[in-house]
Amino acid sequence: MTMIKPFMLQLAEVGYSPAKITYLALSHYHYDHTPRTRMSLQNATWLVRQDERDAMFADRAPGVTQPSSYAALRNSRTLIIKTDDHDVFGDGRVVIKSAPGHTPGHQILYVKLAKTGDVVLSGDLYHYPEERTLNRVPTFEFNQDQTRATRVTIEALLKRTGAQLWIQHDFNGNARLKKAPDYYE
Repeated sequence: MTMIKPFMLQLAEVGYSPAKITYLALSHYHYDHTPRTRMSLQNATWLVRQDERDAMFADRAPGVTQPSSYAALRNSRTLIIKTDDHDVFGDGRVVIKSAPGHTPGHQILYVKLAKTGDVVLSGDLYHYPEERTLNRVPTFEFNQDQTRATRVTIEALLKRTGAQLWIQHDFNGNARLKKAPDYYE
């Protein structure tokens, strides 16, 4: 993983500071998804599922982790999500959806953008587009059966809404997306 521009600089370029961040939600706790949790998020509320939080702070978290990358979350302001869908702002535009399988409390983000349309940020539900087309599930999933069931649910959502699926680890797909200071509306 390479970061060309530090995250704090990216935030500043779009007019934000950590103090302005209201919510923090991670797709899951693996080290490649948690490094920015160390920054000062004194005003943010962490949105997490109990299964995920419990796994993160167990004696030994399952999977590829660096507990030091998310240790600051242990005592942060936290909202435990208790429903499959959590409407972050109450208007249907930003919804955290339960997507267990990759990790116990893995979640994805469904957003409705005015110009771009609906988008699903997949976390690690899929790592590469080929997993979709070949119907393959990685051997390192926390629970492969849960991943399969979650994929069926999310594929139905994609079909029903016409949402775009943005796959985190899709190198070619990510190369086409805007990067800070550009942004989607």
